[in-house]
Amino acid sequence: MSFIQAIFIAILQGATELFPVSSLGHAVILPALLHWSYDLHDVTFLPFLVMLHLGTSVALLIFFWKDWVALLRGAAGLLGPRLQMESLHILFLLVVATIPAVVIGGLFEHLLRSLFGSASSAAIFLFLNGIMLLLAEKLRGAGGRFGARAVADMTMRDAVVIGLFQCIAFFPGFSRSGATICGGLIRGLRHDTAARFSFLMAEPVIIAATVREAFKMRSMPIDAAQMHLALIAAVISGVTALASTAFLMRYFRDHDRWALSPFAYYCMVSGAIATVVLHFGR
Repeated sequence: MSFIQAIFIAILQGATELFPVSSLGHAVILPALLHWSYDLHDVTFLPFLVMLHLGTSVALLIFFWKDWVALLRGAAGLLGPRLQMESLHILFLLVVATIPAVVIGGLFEHLLRSLFGSASSAAIFLFLNGIMLLLAEKLRGAGGRFGARAVADMTMRDAVVIGLFQCIAFFPGFSRSGATICGGLIRGLRHDTAARFSFLMAEPVIIAATVREAFKMRSMPIDAAQMHLALIAAVISGVTALASTAFLMRYFRDHDRWALSPFAYYCMVSGAIATVVLHFGR
């Protein structure tokens, strides 16, 4: 991987990990379209991937640090009994929402990625991701449910539905953040509330993925130049992710009626073009 390619992938990871357009789908499709020779599944790519995820998780932690501090202090009873119950409830919801992905991912993730991990499959799923985003907007609008509930007002059923939606992202081309936000919208949440819960969910998920990938590196020799490039990419990915999070939280707050629609059209157009090029452009 060249320096330019590494920087490009770092920016792509930092933006698309949180935008509802599928980071994995883009990471699979774009190298195929650009005829880049590196292999995402190659063992030498692992340190780079770990550092990219680390950069993203640090960015999320920086942006939501006040939320996490308040949750932990509240759960410890430092903010009074009412906030303690509220904080424990939110932490419980985050655990419940994560369980489906842990169970289904543990059983089927490797199978799904091996069956559908090609660029042509990812392009089709990217198109379907756009349809999912549009359907969520339509279903939400049809139900007339534009409530102003906060994360603390969510129920266990809300968390289960959002957690099940997260599992859709095991198909490369479907967005984890997009799927979980769609789950929240269908449960009657506003875009900004669904996004906040989705991004809070992302922190333990990304950290767990980083730890799992890092564990695979325990006996692998790492080239110093390779690690240096990975560190630079991690910083760039983190800065991009931080800017993306700040933009998205403001965007979702200010465009609650149709916020997912532009991303949906982008995914449908990009997925359709990529499918045509990959199938007929060779």
